[in-house]
Amino acid sequence: MGLDTQRLRAETPGCRAELVHFNNAGASLMPQPVIEAVEHHWAEEIMSGGYEAAERHAGKLQETYHAVARLVGGAADEVSFFDNATRAWQAAFFAMDWQSGDQLITGQSEYNSNMIAFRHAEERLGIEIILAPDTPEGVVDVVALEGLITDRTRLIAISHMPTNDGLINPAREIGAVARRHGVLFLLDACQSVGQMPIDVKALGCTMLSATGRKYLRGPRGTGFLWVDGRALDALRPHALDIQSAQWTDVDRFQMAAGSRRFELWERNVATQLGPRRRMPVCAGDRR
Repeated sequence: MGLDTQRLRAETPGCRAELVHFNNAGASLMPQPVIEAVEHHWAEEIMSGGYEAAERHAGKLQETYHAVARLVGGAADEVSFFDNATRAWQAAFFAMDWQSGDQLITGQSEYNSNMIAFRHAEERLGIEIILAPDTPEGVVDVVALEGLITDRTRLIAISHMPTNDGLINPAREIGAVARRHGVLFLLDACQSVGQMPIDVKALGCTMLSATGRKYLRGPRGTGFLWVDGRALDALRPHALDIQSAQWTDVDRFQMAAGSRRFELWERNVATQLGPRRRMPVCAGDRR
């Protein structure tokens, strides 16, 4: 199904101005339904309080998990929300039980924020970062990547669409390699979610992070993480609170079921509700 570009432009206030906006890879122009959803909820918080407004819209908040699940082809209990995609990505990366000497394989065109996190973990935890070579076309060489896997390889972490070079890495083929060797696969899909069809099962990734502000046309300060439910036992969130765990006794707690264990209680409810208004459009374009 194609997109009705005339309708989409008509409902985007920025398109009515004397502006030519090409920075969708940074932050897109928000459409009117998203703007109204955010503004209306903020108005409710102003008049009745943040907790009370969130309680009234608990059902809509639950729908946001289902909207993201439809968008990426996963299940609602595999989705968690964050204030940005970097937080989502880091929640997955630092939930790994890293040990000194563990290996991580990534690409030559990896996002610079991710590379900083890799080097940070290298210094703090003693892990080894291995860069897979590129093909002559500039994407990750899948055959070469597979040849780098050893019994110390714990994670393959790749950006689906690297930010600056217009490439699309062969995520599906990398996912097949990861499954074949029993290695977790973290896919940074910030530039691909909303711009191209995404199906986590077909891609074979274990974890996928993305933002709301780019091709989903949501507000800044929105991001989400999808985690394959079968991989949760291999991950332990680095931060827990009353959203991600339940205090069951003086000296005991129990982590929340599913990917909610990665979330924290305090959040911007208005911005979480906003992108929900546009996600079905992108999801409907999956094929």
